[in-house]
Parts: sequence; C-alpha cells; structure tokens
Amino acid sequence: MQILAGKHLVLGLSGGVACYKSAELVRLLVKAGACVQVVMTEAAEQFITPVTMQALSGRAVYGSQWDAREPNNMPHINLSREADAVLVAPCSADFIARLVQGRADELLSLLCLARPTGRVPLLLAPAMNREMWAHPATQRNLAQVQADGATVLGVGHGDQACGETGDGRMLEAEEILEELEAFFSPKMLAGQRVLITAGPTFEAIDPVRGITNLSSGKMGFAIARAARQAGAEVTLVAGPVHLATPRGVRRIPVVSARNMAQAVMEQAQQATVFIATAAVADWRPASSAEHKIKKDGSGEVPALAFVENPDILAGVAASERARSGQLYCVGFAAESENLLAHASAKRARKGVPLLVGNIGPATFGQDDNALLLVDAQGHRELPRASKTELARQLVAEIAQRLGTARQRT
Repeated sequence: MQILAGKHLVLGLSGGVACYKSAELVRLLVKAGACVQVVMTEAAEQFITPVTMQALSGRAVYGSQWDAREPNNMPHINLSREADAVLVAPCSADFIARLVQGRADELLSLLCLARPTGRVPLLLAPAMNREMWAHPATQRNLAQVQADGATVLGVGHGDQACGETGDGRMLEAEEILEELEAFFSPKMLAGQRVLITAGPTFEAIDPVRGITNLSSGKMGFAIARAARQAGAEVTLVAGPVHLATPRGVRRIPVVSARNMAQAVMEQAQQATVFIATAAVADWRPASSAEHKIKKDGSGEVPALAFVENPDILAGVAASERARSGQLYCVGFAAESENLLAHASAKRARKGVPLLVGNIGPATFGQDDNALLLVDAQGHRELPRASKTELARQLVAEIAQRLGTARQRT
C-alpha cells in the first residue's frame, strides 16, 4: 500500500537554490506512485532547468500562463482541476507574499489562486535565508497563508547556501515525502498518544564493552512513523541506534534496560497505546567495572555475574491504567524457533491483549519482515513485506482493536 499511489500532484517551484532538492523530490514522488506535474516560475528556471524536471517527472513542464499547449489556453484552470494537491517546494519569501496578496501575474501563483480550495489543498515548503525567515513580514505572511487554508510544512535548521547557519532551509526531499504521506494518510489514531520502544539496549561490562543484540530499531521507527501519519501524538523511546527520528515524533534516547524502563514508566502515565518493539536485554552484569578489564596474559577469563533486568512490558501491562483499559498494550517477541508457541506463551505471561511475533535472525537489520499477530482469539500472519508497509498494517490493526474496545466499554 503506497499512500501516494495514484495521486496527481502539482509541484510548483519558485526561485531559490533549494530547487536542486526538488529534483530528488520528484524522483521520490514518482517512485511512490504519484503523477507529478511540474510548474516553474521564471525565477526557478534560473536555478534548475525545465529539461531536468521533465526528464524526472515524465511530463512536460509548464512555466507560462500563456502556454498554448492547452486547447483552451487555460493551464491555470486545467492543471489545478486535475490535482489532488498543489505543493510549492521551494516556496520563497516572495512567493508567500504573492499568495497573501492574491497575485495572479504568473502561472504558479495564478494556479494557486484559481484552484478549488475546498478540494485541492495547498502545501508549502518554505526556503530562504535565516534572517528572511525570522523577519516579522515573513512571519505575518506565513500566519496569513495558513489562515487562508494553506499547510506550511516547516523548515529545516542548518548550513545555508549564503554561508550562514540557522532556520529557513527547505526540508530534505525525504522529509517532504514523509509530510505528504502523513497529510494523505487516514487519521485512524487521531487523539491517541502512542508510546513506542525501539532498538536494542546496551548493558555495560566496563567503559568500552557491553552486552547488546542485533536489533536495528527499523521496525519500531517504522511503527512510530506510521502512527504519526495516522494522526497520533507519538513518543519514541529508542535504544542506541543510528536512525533518523521520524518527522513529528518526539524521541527519548536511552542506553540500558533500566534507562528504558524509567523513561517508559514516566511516559506511560500519559499514553493511550504502548507498543513494546525494543529488544530489551533480559540480563545485565551485576556490576560494571570502572575501567577497561585488561587481559593479563594468563589465559584466565574473568567471571561475570548477571542479574535480571526489569520486565518493561509486564510492568506497564500490570499498571492500573492498562488494567482499567486506559492504556492498550502491544508486545513484540523476537524468537529463533517455534514462533507461535513462544509468542502465545509470552502473551499470556505478560498479560497483553496483542503480541506481535517475528523471527529475529531473519529480520534484524533488514528492511523487510514478516509478523505473526497473536491474541485471545488465535493468530494471524502478516506476510513478508517492507517494514514500512507492515507498520501501516499493524497501526490499522491496533486502530481497529481500539475501536472494538471502545464499543465494549
């Protein structure tokens, strides 16, 4: 299920060096199944050519309101009527001002003005120098275009082409794609506060060694992204992984199982859904050496004593909020064999309504997975697919179960 598959998007480019990112954005949108019609201002053509955008989109680029290719000579009408949305990326400070004023002296602003506002949304990805972004006039204009119905996707922070550093960079192509997917996703979890754990934990033996596992965190991060796209407020408690935080998701980085347990117990007080995706270490060294344990040449191996880590999922599931139905708990089980038997036993032991099982060695570090959903009524398989797709399927399952639970209460 590709959220953007079959969507007809008008991608407008106004003037700015960030036009180079729009080329990658077109590539990603087409890969996601969208049909992209590029419209460029005269200023945009100073930064990137229509030839490039045509090659990537597979469609002729429009730049003039007098373009005679349209039989009725009205590209501002025809292009806007075909669209599921109009996205302006990059959207310059000048173009934002044009939208506020209702200017109609070139094709892109004219198209935005002529679009059916009740049916064709307008999304803006601003791009400008940090001082231009912070200027009161720009901020007034941003507030006004949003009041007029446009959706502003926000800006990035970092190095700018002018050599300065700050807010105002256009979001990266991947970030804009993520925002578009969120915009078009059904809001099945609207009003829900979802707490997710992801990745491994690391239990220190000494300052340079420790016990961990092969979990990449990709499944948990995909679920966080899917839950946010479904309208939830998402908090992600993540072990030590090198993954970008999904757009709109609050991330709490942790290292050890005890770190994760403390963070989860604090956040669970406000959550309505808890999804325990993390591969938490069952045991930790009873003590951690202050300095690196050195070999002495004797061949003797230092003895390590272990103690059990807190059971995060069981602890949350046993809480008053979970037992009263205020918090819906979903567990994960990474097994190496006998998946159904072990997952069923774990569900009963942890006391959770839904347990999601997978074969750890077949999924750790991979971009795809296969899941087994186990509940009180039995089990169901989600066939192997990308973790992004499985995350969306799981979110839909949880949303459906939450609806059923509400009906019962």
